[in-house]
Amino acid sequence: MSKNIFINSLPELTKIDVKDLQVGMHVSELDRPWLESSFLFQGFELKNTADIDEVRAQCDFVYVDALKSKKSDRFKAKKTAYSQAWVESRHPPAQTSNFTEEFNFAESVFHEMSDLVKGFMEEVTLGRAINVEIAKTAVAKCVESVIKSPDALMWLTQLKSKDEYTSQHSMNVCVYSIALGRQINLSKEKLEDLGLCGMMHDMGKIKIPQQVLNKPGRFEPKELAIMQSHAALGAQLLMSSERMPGCVIDTAYAHHERLDGTGYPRGLIAQNIHPYTRIISIADVYDAVISDRVYRKGKTHLETINILIELAENQLDSGLVTKFIECLGIYPPGSIVEMTNGEVAVVIETHQMKKLKPKVTMLLDEGKQRVKPRLVDLAKIDLDAIGKSYVVKRIVRPDEYDIDLSTLYEMDLIKKVLSEKAA
Repeated sequence: MSKNIFINSLPELTKIDVKDLQVGMHVSELDRPWLESSFLFQGFELKNTADIDEVRAQCDFVYVDALKSKKSDRFKAKKTAYSQAWVESRHPPAQTSNFTEEFNFAESVFHEMSDLVKGFMEEVTLGRAINVEIAKTAVAKCVESVIKSPDALMWLTQLKSKDEYTSQHSMNVCVYSIALGRQINLSKEKLEDLGLCGMMHDMGKIKIPQQVLNKPGRFEPKELAIMQSHAALGAQLLMSSERMPGCVIDTAYAHHERLDGTGYPRGLIAQNIHPYTRIISIADVYDAVISDRVYRKGKTHLETINILIELAENQLDSGLVTKFIECLGIYPPGSIVEMTNGEVAVVIETHQMKKLKPKVTMLLDEGKQRVKPRLVDLAKIDLDAIGKSYVVKRIVRPDEYDIDLSTLYEMDLIKKVLSEKAA
């Protein structure tokens, strides 16, 4: 290790030249603000040489926490299935397609899934069983799309209506869960089971009165009991459907359980909560927090992942939360972003290696006036009107600038922009 290392004002932090970084070191501070980097977390362990290369590409020096750094193999956890060490060691498969190539198929899958979920909920309302084979076929198509290129379906999850929240939420949790499963490189068969768990996890809400389901304030004790009963009701409903996998029934019953035992309906603790349930719980919380409801506005992506990080301290699986944030990225597809020059765009596709430079479609100019949409790849040498490189400043809520993704989608914005770029 270099001799020019000196101790920072905090005794456990040591300033390290990036050329001296080693696997196992815990980076606690950078030589620049965290938001100017591509790193998702303020503090992380260097797990491999690729992590070191990424830090070297962005920093000249960093501050390492000696107390958190791993100094010996004997301190490393065993990599048993779904353990923290196992999850950390997992990496997604390479994409075999891109947004442009995948969008048409993803669109057909999305609409088929949407119609199916609404249809299943109507069947349940009428006391009928769910056709499991039809559901499995639809989920298999969803898995196929996410494996090839997850961004297309992820973009479509942003098309939401407050009036159809329950059905759209179930569909989105299905997509997010498959994306997280892909991030830890689960097999196609396991992804299909996981997707079915996501699709069916909230079926019990069909039995909850609308005045309780959409109440805009704190529940009274009796109302809270009614609301929480949807977990058990969902499990009961799914058990009545022939050939419904046991993991799907279990997830419907347990998706509100928490690792520290504070969840419901049984107050299970970590070792009794199935990995699929842990995944569904993360996707469930994310979509619930980021979505608009009839009684409140949803939070932005960055606000929502900060909530997940807080919950990962005790309630959600921290390793899986990290992987979920990795698969979503800093600016996920469908995000509305404002550039440093004032222009506003919607994110179309992310770059795995250049997380701060997504592919976007410009919607508003510097004065927030609508412009003809055009595709800009921030990872390439695309310049604004005065010859400066585009840089994302922040994620904004769509309604901040009166942008409605559903309206843009109905106008075939995405297809028009992609076809013009291809031409």
